[in-house]
Amino acid sequence: MKSNLISKSETSLVLKKISEKWEMEFPKIKNLKVHEISDDSKIIVGNGIKIVEVLDEYVPFLSETQTLEKFPYVMVDMGAVKFMCKGANVMRPGIKKFSEFKKNSIVCVIEESHHKFLAVGKALVSSEEMTNMEKGEIVKNLHYVSDKFWDIGKTLD
Repeated sequence: MKSNLISKSETSLVLKKISEKWEMEFPKIKNLKVHEISDDSKIIVGNGIKIVEVLDEYVPFLSETQTLEKFPYVMVDMGAVKFMCKGANVMRPGIKKFSEFKKNSIVCVIEESHHKFLAVGKALVSSEEMTNMEKGEIVKNLHYVSDKFWDIGKTLD
């Protein structure tokens, strides 16, 4: 795994790009450290933030609870948990509760009994469309508990 500190100007460009995509502001950070996991994935770490970049999508790291709470969510039943932790996409029948979200937005997946974050993904449909669906994929799973990012990311600062 290659790791390198990126310049101040590059850091501000990356943060600007992420804050526009996520529609939220970040505190000023001088430098970010980028850990290349594979050709198409990285973990970006800075003062108070940890972000997974996978397939040109930026998603908050699952340990970043304060950041995750700012995103829309879907709550899945306990039967969906083991599938989510193996990388499955979120299917309509497993969803018990949800907040409003737009198609292509970042959505967190929460389990219903302890309200723990299980995964972060990209909405394949809007919450409005989803209410009229009985089956089908709702969220593409990009980062989940026990994936390669999870194991590596827990060791990074």
